[in-house]
Amino acid sequence: MGHLPLVRHIIARLTIHLPPGVDVENLTSAGTLGLVEAANKFDPERGVKFESFAYIRIRGAVLDELRRNCPLPQNLLERLARVRKAYRELAPPVTQEALAAATGLTAAEVADCLTAVRMTRILSWENLSAASEANLQKADARPDAALELAEQKKQLAEAIVRLPERERLVVTLYYMENLRLKEIGQVMDLSESRVSRLLSAALFDLGEYMRVPESG
Repeated sequence: MGHLPLVRHIIARLTIHLPPGVDVENLTSAGTLGLVEAANKFDPERGVKFESFAYIRIRGAVLDELRRNCPLPQNLLERLARVRKAYRELAPPVTQEALAAATGLTAAEVADCLTAVRMTRILSWENLSAASEANLQKADARPDAALELAEQKKQLAEAIVRLPERERLVVTLYYMENLRLKEIGQVMDLSESRVSRLLSAALFDLGEYMRVPESG
């Protein structure tokens, strides 16, 4: 019972990856069952903190629930297909304004589509987690791995500086201050849905900056 806030924290961190209308209560129930499973299987003699052990179980249970019940309605899937098609046809770096113009959608509709894209990606990434960890271990063994990582961090820092002020603030509060979307909304005097869209826009812009190398 004392670790129930961990369930709410994990779901809050996943909220940004979910389109509007997702049944959060259903995800909370799944996460709570994951917590109970973690409590039943936890072995303190292994030297692992319970919070770390439970985090993996809870997050896995929530993602399993998302896989079983795809939260994407048909109309969103149709808009998502249009956005993906336009994205493939546009020259990089792609902007949300360009996607809206190419698809005839509003900026809000494009933002919802980008949120849905991240949600589907996070499910795919979870399936590949074991392979990803193995690749990271191989990368760490390469002598140039540290140099590549440092360059990526530098490029990401430059990308964050280039963000519009409100997007930069949302990214800072979400990733550096570890605030939830609702808490960020209170700080910025914005609705939670508006914060979600700003974060969607920021992550998309960061991805495009990282995708296109500097000229010269």
